[in-house]
This record gives sequence, structure tokens and C-alpha cells, in this order.
Amino acid sequence: ALVIAVLAVGVLHTAVPDHWLPIALISRQRGWSTAQTARAAAVAGVGHTVSTLLIAIALWAAGVAFATRFGSAVDLVASLALIAFGAWVAIGALREIHDEDHAHESDPDSSLGHAHLHRHSGGLEHVHWHTHDPKEWHEIPGDVAVAPPLHDHEHDTTGRTSLLLVLGSSPMVEGIPAFFAASRFGAGLIAVMAVVFSLATIGTYVALCVAASRGVQRTHFGPLERYGEVISGSFIAALGLGFLLLR
Repeated sequence: ALVIAVLAVGVLHTAVPDHWLPIALISRQRGWSTAQTARAAAVAGVGHTVSTLLIAIALWAAGVAFATRFGSAVDLVASLALIAFGAWVAIGALREIHDEDHAHESDPDSSLGHAHLHRHSGGLEHVHWHTHDPKEWHEIPGDVAVAPPLHDHEHDTTGRTSLLLVLGSSPMVEGIPAFFAASRFGAGLIAVMAVVFSLATIGTYVALCVAASRGVQRTHFGPLERYGEVISGSFIAALGLGFLLLR
């Protein structure tokens, strides 16, 4: 029964949107492949699992009463972190758009349009040219020589992705009581529960992130596409605010 309990907790807790939806949204805006999304989700799942098991050990030593108070604090911090992360993404994207618009204003030739050179971790993936009329936007092959003005957008995922994975690594306090209950049955049962919990959490993380990212990849904002990252960041912040209000 305890093994089934941690299996259910691992799946159901990870299924809450504040875990997988931010990764799916960032995956869309950064142009991650399925493999890149799966790796990010797996790292978040591993962090989630390891932090839970370590906190379970610490709380077992501190006592159940402290564990209850700790769980409430974790929920609060997780919600605030989502709000902060979403706001950071949205504000950063707005600044990039502002800088790009300022560059266009200082270059009269930019009124004709411009090309975006998108680089990802695997190298150059695509280039697209567009005028400032959204109806005329189209993609061209990545190895085609394009005339200036050319905007080279290096997809800097290091800082933002690191923060996102930290958000995914908060401990899952709902599963800790089951480990407390199993302590009287010996280390063998606890080890089995830890393995089941880990596989359930990481597997659910990867499955939901990949499935959701495929869905949002097909979502197009039309004329608002250039504000896609602003929209994604705002949605992540709203998600955190919603969970904060529902606590």
C-alpha cells in the first residue's frame, strides 16, 4: 500500500501544471527539440526527486510537526518563485523588443524588413526574413546568404533554463509522510519506495513536458508572435499567482 501511495503521489503531484507547463512554454520560445525538452524535464524530475528524499531524511530527524509547517512554507516559496521567474522572462523579452525597435528606428533601411538568424545549442537551425507586415513573413533556408540588416539572436538558455530547473527541483512534501510510515518496516521497503517514487516522478515529468511542448509548438500568436515570450512569461507568473491565491 505504501509503494502504491508514493507511486500515486509521484504521478499526481507532478501532473499539477506549475511543474510541467513552464518548461513547455520555455521550450516553445527557445525552439527546443523534443530531446532537449525531455532532457530539461528529466533534470527537473531528478532534482525534484533528490530534494524530496533529502528533505524527508532531514524532516524525519526533526519530527512530523516541523514537517507540516515546512510543507506550507515550500508551497509559498514555489508560488513566489514562479511569479518572479515569469516576470523576469516577460520583462527581459520586452527589453529585447524595445532594443530591437530602437535599432530599427536608427536604421532607415530597416523599414524594408529584416532577417532573424536563430541559433540553438546544435548550431544554426533556421533563418527567416520578414517585412514589417506580418502577412508577408516567411521562412527561408538556414544556409542562404541574407543582406543586412541581420539580427543574430543567440538563444541564451543558460540563465533562464537554470532558474526554471531550480523551480522544478522544489521538494514534493506530499510524499514524505509515506516514507515516515515505512520507516518501521526497514530500509528495504524504503529503498523500493524511493525507486518507485523516482521513476514515477521523472517519467511523468518527461511525458507531460514533451506532450505539452508539442501542443504549444502548434500554437501561433499571429501578429503577436514577436511578443510570444512576453505572453509565456506573463502566463507563468499568472500561474504562480493562481497557486498562491489558492493556498
